[in-house]
Amino acid sequence: MRETLHLNWPFLSACISFMTLMLTSCEDLRRFGKKTEQAPEKTASFTGVSQWRKHFTDPRLQALTEQALNNNRDLKIALQRIEMAKAQITAARSMLAPKVSGVAGAGIQRFGLYTMDGAGNSTTPIYDGRIVPRDIQDYTVGLQTSWEIDLWGKLRSKKASATARLLASVEGRNLVQTHLIADLATAYYELLALDAEIINIDETIKIQRDALETVQTQKQAGAANELAVQQFEALLFNLQGMRLDTQQRIVEQEGIICTLLGDPQRPIARNRSSLMHSTLPQLSSSVPADMLKNRPDIRRAEFELAATKADVKAAKAAFLPSVSINGVLGLQAFQSNVLLNIHSATYSALGGLVAPLINRKAIQAEFDHASASQLEALNTYQQSIVNGYVEVHNQLAFIRILKDLQALKTKEVHLLIESVGTAADLFRTRRATYIEVLNAQQNALKARLQLIGVTKRQFQVQANLYRALGGG
Repeated sequence: MRETLHLNWPFLSACISFMTLMLTSCEDLRRFGKKTEQAPEKTASFTGVSQWRKHFTDPRLQALTEQALNNNRDLKIALQRIEMAKAQITAARSMLAPKVSGVAGAGIQRFGLYTMDGAGNSTTPIYDGRIVPRDIQDYTVGLQTSWEIDLWGKLRSKKASATARLLASVEGRNLVQTHLIADLATAYYELLALDAEIINIDETIKIQRDALETVQTQKQAGAANELAVQQFEALLFNLQGMRLDTQQRIVEQEGIICTLLGDPQRPIARNRSSLMHSTLPQLSSSVPADMLKNRPDIRRAEFELAATKADVKAAKAAFLPSVSINGVLGLQAFQSNVLLNIHSATYSALGGLVAPLINRKAIQAEFDHASASQLEALNTYQQSIVNGYVEVHNQLAFIRILKDLQALKTKEVHLLIESVGTAADLFRTRRATYIEVLNAQQNALKARLQLIGVTKRQFQVQANLYRALGGG
């Protein structure tokens, strides 16, 4: 009576024991020669997500920032790079594990009668008293496994490299987010400054129209000439042209903000008169050097350096012999009806050592490439630290300078605004010429626009400092 595999528990136990022994041996070999491996330091939680709300308190700017963080295309691209890096880690981790495949096949083969196999088969019984047939069928089903033993840490180094690059991609996303928040704030303050310019130009246009009516009245009374009327009217046209030019710049600025938002919808919601009345965001005027470590570009460069270091270790290990174990466990028979018989069991286990001897130039080239990449990453890391220090130092200096400049410009604006009223009063009593009135109005408008510019730059410098500190 035929013994079938599913009824023969001792046979099943023997098969399982064989596979367990083979996998255990592979694990022991993999651990042999394993060196201490330090995983790259994991990135600290990115503080930019919470800090920007404390720094940029304008509710309209906060709403725009939320929209940008949800819709910005560059940020979505950075997120996909993280997913790509995660896939690389999965691939590198799988290289450390044994590969097990299910195999099933069927075939037929005939040996010539005048060959050793053919002559031997013609007189050899194979099953149930029958001679080996001339056309031999072959049915196979089972498991096949292969495992490269990571004696020298090559595969572990590749995994460490993939892990470091994942962390670098996370910092890359943080860098994109920090720049996005800072760029949006900078563009928003620019738009508010243009709105403030429109308001001041409109106020000056109103004053100029009143002045034009005054000089026209004086001309009718013989107290002024046509030249004065023409000069006042020309300045009015100049102011109206300046307003149109500012409106064009507003359209352009709204387009920049829409690009950052990932949404073409206009206009941009804002309080058009809020710039000169908003509270200036403040970051600490003393920045310790340790805070520069929070910059995403510095941390990204640090992880890239760790990745290239692991690449060099992997490239160096490629010069050494590699050890692999291959095994097969399954059933093989010349007829399908006896495939599940206990006597159809087959297995094999083979360990091999492969060492590169000829054409090592490709391995050497890979090692040279990895070494050059490591030096490049080192220089990039060092340069990112220098850039961070210079950027922070510059922004702190700008904050102090702009604070003093705003105080001076504020005093200048107050005096020039008073001078406009004084010139107008003197002109009505013929103690000042129309040229003095025109100059007073132009100087006052120029000073007010300059004050708006200084205030705008104060807000933008704070946004730049937020970026320079890495969003923290």
